[in-house]
This record gives sequence, C-alpha cells and structure tokens, in this order.
Amino acid sequence: MGEKKKNWTWDEDGMKVVRSVARTGPGCHEGCGVRLYVKDGKLVKVMGDPNSPFSQGRLCPRCLALPEVVYHPDRLKYPLKRVGKRGEDKWERITWNEALDTIADKFNQYKTEFGAESVFFCQGTGRDIKQYITKLAYAFGSPNVLAFGPLHGHACHVPKAMTMRATTGGYEVADCSQFFPDRYDNPNWEVPKCIVIWGHEPTNSNSDGFLGHWIIECMKRGSELIVIDPRRTWLASRAKVWLKIRPGTDSALALGLLNVIINEKLYDEAFVRDWTHGFDDLKERVQDYPPSRVSEITWIPGETIIKAARIYAASKPASVQWGVAVDQTRECIPTIHAIIALRSITGNTDIPGGNVVRSKLFDVGKGFDKYVGKLSGEAEERKIGAGMYPFFDYGYAEPPGAELTEQLLSDKPYPLKAAWIQTTNTFVCGAGDSKRVYEGFKKLDFVVAVDLFMTPTAMAFADIVLPAATYPERDGIGIPAGGASFMGATNKAIEPVGECKSDMEINLLLGKRISPEAWPWDNVQEMYSSMLEPAGMTFEGLREKGYLYDAFEYRKYEKGLLRRDRKPGFNTPTGKIELYSTILEKCGLDPLPYHEEPPESPVSTPDIAEKYNLVMTTGAKTRAFFHSEHRQIPSLRKMNPDPLTEIHPETAEGLGIEDGDWIYIENSYGRCRQKARLFDGISPGVVHAQHGWWFPEKPGPEPSLFGAWESNINLLIPGGWTGRAGFGYPFKAQMCRVYKVEED
Repeated sequence: MGEKKKNWTWDEDGMKVVRSVARTGPGCHEGCGVRLYVKDGKLVKVMGDPNSPFSQGRLCPRCLALPEVVYHPDRLKYPLKRVGKRGEDKWERITWNEALDTIADKFNQYKTEFGAESVFFCQGTGRDIKQYITKLAYAFGSPNVLAFGPLHGHACHVPKAMTMRATTGGYEVADCSQFFPDRYDNPNWEVPKCIVIWGHEPTNSNSDGFLGHWIIECMKRGSELIVIDPRRTWLASRAKVWLKIRPGTDSALALGLLNVIINEKLYDEAFVRDWTHGFDDLKERVQDYPPSRVSEITWIPGETIIKAARIYAASKPASVQWGVAVDQTRECIPTIHAIIALRSITGNTDIPGGNVVRSKLFDVGKGFDKYVGKLSGEAEERKIGAGMYPFFDYGYAEPPGAELTEQLLSDKPYPLKAAWIQTTNTFVCGAGDSKRVYEGFKKLDFVVAVDLFMTPTAMAFADIVLPAATYPERDGIGIPAGGASFMGATNKAIEPVGECKSDMEINLLLGKRISPEAWPWDNVQEMYSSMLEPAGMTFEGLREKGYLYDAFEYRKYEKGLLRRDRKPGFNTPTGKIELYSTILEKCGLDPLPYHEEPPESPVSTPDIAEKYNLVMTTGAKTRAFFHSEHRQIPSLRKMNPDPLTEIHPETAEGLGIEDGDWIYIENSYGRCRQKARLFDGISPGVVHAQHGWWFPEKPGPEPSLFGAWESNINLLIPGGWTGRAGFGYPFKAQMCRVYKVEED
C-alpha cells in the first residue's frame, strides 16, 4: 500500500479514487469503508477499503451495485409537485426554492392554526439522518418525530436499548475487537470462546453497525457458536448447537437457560454477589421454567437446551449477539431482560470478548444541538400517545408508532395535518396493519416525501417529492449505528445526478426557513464541523485523518466510568445490574423476566390454529435488498427476483405445493401472494415470508401503487398488539395457512 493512498483521494489507473464511509442512501447503516472509482466524472465501480479497520475491505452486494443505483433511469432527479389527485402519477417539475418555500409556508400555516404538533416527521431505518430530522422537528416545535415511521411497537433496536438502559444503565454489544483500530491483534482483546447468535443473521443483515464477517473472523480464531433461530442460517449450519426455536418463544428459552445455569450453579458467584441486584428473585422466577416445560413451549429438545446452557456458562469469555427477533414479539421487554440476565450472571459484562458497554463517541452532536433547546413541557404533553406507556416515557423521546395511525384516523386528541416523510416506505415495510396505515396517511392535508426513487408511499400520499442524493454524491460524517466507537468521513466523489441534494442539505435548507435560529450554518461542511467540536477537529480534519476511534476501556464499572457520580458500579438506581428492575417496577411492569405467548399461537389460541395451522415468521434480510429498497436494481433483483416464502418440503407435499409455485399466505387479517421456496432448514410447522415487497416495474398509479398490495406480508399483521411497555410487536409470530394459487 503506497503512502499516497493514506490520503482521502488519489489518482489510480486513469481514475480518481475517493476513500469514503458507506452511509446511506441507498440503504444499510453500517459504516463500511469504501473506495469510489470515478472516471470522466462518473462513478464506475466501488471496492472495499482494506485500510478501514471497521470493515477491512469487505463489502456486500448492495455496495458493489452502487453505480446501478446512482445512474438508474428511474432516479428522482428534480423536485416535483403533484398536479393531479393523489395516486394519479401526475407531477410538475419545480425549483428547489419553490419547493422549500411552499413546504415552509404550509408547515408554518399549520403551526399557526393547529399547533406545531399537527405536523409530524417520519424517518425510516438506514440513513444517517436521525439527529438532523429530530432537530428539524424540535426546532419547529413539534414533539412528533418518529425514527421508524411508523413502526408498530418500535420493534427494532429501541426495545433492546431501552431495556439495557433500565437494567444496566448502558448499551452493550458483543465484543469482536471492533473498538480498536488494530482489531484482532490488540493485546487487550480476547477471542470469545462462545458466541450466541440470537435471532440474527449478521452475515446478511449487518444491523446496528455490527458486521457479520466479525463473527467469521472470531470463528477462525476459535470461537464456537450457539445459534438460536427457526431457520437454518449459514451460521446455524456451522454452529456447535443450533436451537431451532418456535417463533415467539425466545423468552421461555432464555428463562430455561437461566434455570439450568442457576440450578447447576454455573454462574459467576463473585460477579452476581458484587454487581447484580435481585438474583434471589430471579432464581425463584426461573424455577417455573425447567427444561422439560421450556421444551414443550419452544419445540427444542430439553437435552439440547441443557447442552447449550452448559456450553455457554462454561465459556469465558462469551458473548451474545442478538437481532430484531427479540424485539418483534409483543412482550419483548421480558425477553430482552432475560437475555441480559443470562450474560450478566455468567460474568460476561464489559470484559474482553464478552458483551461490552459501548462508550458514547466523543459526544458528537453536542455542538450541533446547542442551537436548539429541549422541547417545552407543554409540547412534550402534546406528543402523540403521551402518558399511555410509562416505560416509553421513561426516556424515549418519540411517539408510539401504532398510536400515530390511531390519531390520524380519529383526530383525537387533536388532528394531524401534515407529514414530512424522509427515507421511509410506510405501509409497505415497517408498519403492521398496512391498509389502516394507508387510510390514515390519506387523510393528511399536506405530505412531503424525500427519497431516491418514486415509492408507493410517495405516489400514494406526497404533494411534494424531493430527490435525495446517494452517499457518493455528498459529504457526511459516517458513524455506525451502535457497534463501535468509530467514525469516518463520507466524502463526495461525484456531482449529484440532476438536482439531487443530500438529506442533510435538504434538512438544513428547510430548517433555515422554518426555524433559522437553530440552523446558523451556511453549508453542510460548517454544520459537520460544529458537530465535531467535541472531538477537537473540523470536517476537513476528519476527511484528512480518514478514521477516528475513541479510547476504549474494559471493566468500566470497576473504575467509576459508567456512573455520573464517578463511583464504581452501573448507571442504575441500585448501582448494579438489575436482574430485578426497579425502573420496570416503577413503570407498572413486571420487574422480572417472564414468558407470555404471542396473541395468537398454537398455545394461546388453539381454535384459530385449527384453521391457520402454520406459524409465520418474517423479516429476515437477504443480501440483495435493504428492507423495501433495491427492488429496481437489476443485479440485485436477479439475486432475488420474486417474493419468497420458505416452507418445509413435507408441509408443501401435503398441500400439493411444489418449489417455485405461487402461493397465498392468508390469515383472518389479510392475504398476499409469494413464491414457495422448499427448504428443509425450517420446522414443518413454520413458514418464513419475505417482507418489504413492491414491484417498481408495475404501474405506479392507484390502485396498483407498484403492486404494493400483492405481496406485502404486513397485510397479515393486525393493529392493536403493542406490548404493555409500548414496545414490541408480534411481526415474527403470526398464525397463517398457505395454499397454491390456482390460475384461471
């Protein structure tokens, strides 16, 4: 590697090369290091950057296909104003000034007539704009900003973060050496002897800034795997123990593992004594979950549960890497609490190779936020769903996703008039009860959508559509979503196609119109430099440096690094990890983990299971797509051309279904059609259906909306099933039946 390649841009073989960090759009939220190759002003290829300590040169197909995204003929290139009825696909090109002035005038009009809270702001997962869109909303005066907009039960990442905050006072992730620039060679790091992959397929999804190849690198160095998944994933096929769980029963399994570890005294007695609260209460609770009972609940043999518990407890260090499966049950908080207890009583908290407490990276954003104060108490009280869920209000600023739909339809306690929809495909992807969400958004007086392509959401609702830039077309700060104390510069490599602007610039330009005192910067580079003040550098400095790591220490609880008073311990009311949670108790919730069946299951509703006899799970990502994105990208669509439902060959044979047949998936709430994929790596009583499907090649106008109603699995997910805490939703545990589509 030549010395010149340590800079952020150089010439190579007649091309300009730009080192950057892959932060969206298009989708994913990882922060991988990339090299963008430009010839004659055009992006011609993307390669992994081997100098990136974070990703070490690896890239997924979505990054490699980036030129297809940038130059796709269907990219949105100019601001558009609707000139027909919603859903008619009639648009007029307008200037940026006209678009932004119109939006500002409309928003300010609703603020004057109905209050700032009548305008709400939605962001989807993936793009690194949360702090910008939150500032846009709060500076305007609206408390109604949804980072997953709308996602029922906020059933992605947030339930885990909130439960950790309540019980451990921090945010913990599996330690795969990602906190050090020298990675696996760092002398302070240890290889985990065992890694539990719980409801996650990191080789495909790489969620929350945690990259799947880190697991593989640990496996090369001796880590053994325990995989908990209803499907035989690539990692499950290589695991020492694979627990093929019935979807929706993760809490029972965690309690069964705790039962074995506690009753066989395999836990870390010193850590439990010195650093946990409520162990005796937990011990009493888990007596209700012996392996024999847990086996009946989960469909996992009892001896397999015992084996997994003993392997995990005997491994030191060991870590748990979990996915959204633990968020996507109705009562997800006790599930998450049980898994936290599992890794805590074994003494695997904040040790090398365990689950480590992530530090806040340089407090980036402090300089950004100083120009707008917190919402007033009165504004907070006007937040959608305020006061409904005490644990939700304990420290999570956003409204409950499902309550947004109810308020849209009822106009109670006040009407919602306008929406800013940035990077989210509402009723196609994240929201259960899709048709009800669709009907609610249709009632709005004024909607703005910001995206890369015309989506069903933009077609159905938007009055103004703004074209967003991809990450090679903009500058930015690349901060992974939770996996490491790392950041790097996202560097502009090409001029945007048409008149596209970055999400951040769009927010800055609108912010200067609706609340100029909060947006004092003349351009995004100045804004980024303000954000970087706590790190002691400017954006140009970060660009030249390339990658920046924060200092990292283990066993922070022993050193007074976790509590505000700088005393040893954890940032909780008791100063310890709360196996018995005083905060959950204060919020009217069970302070101990427990298992509750999904609202409909073979156990809770046997009458429903007679007609709808299969457990349906959904949401596992593929390498081709990021949620509902990429369906129009040729090389990626070729990898996954049709929506697929995995079904066991024995089940399919009994239903007269062959591999590749179109089938209906149906329950009492709705129906959609997908293709059958026969797969013996799933239980005969379970099917897995892909999510986020629409068809950009189909007609855009109503009633088609790019085929949004044909294969949308969320048509089978009803409303009204948010967990007691305000978090959690049973996306992954529904009852259904499948049958072959008979052509006329």
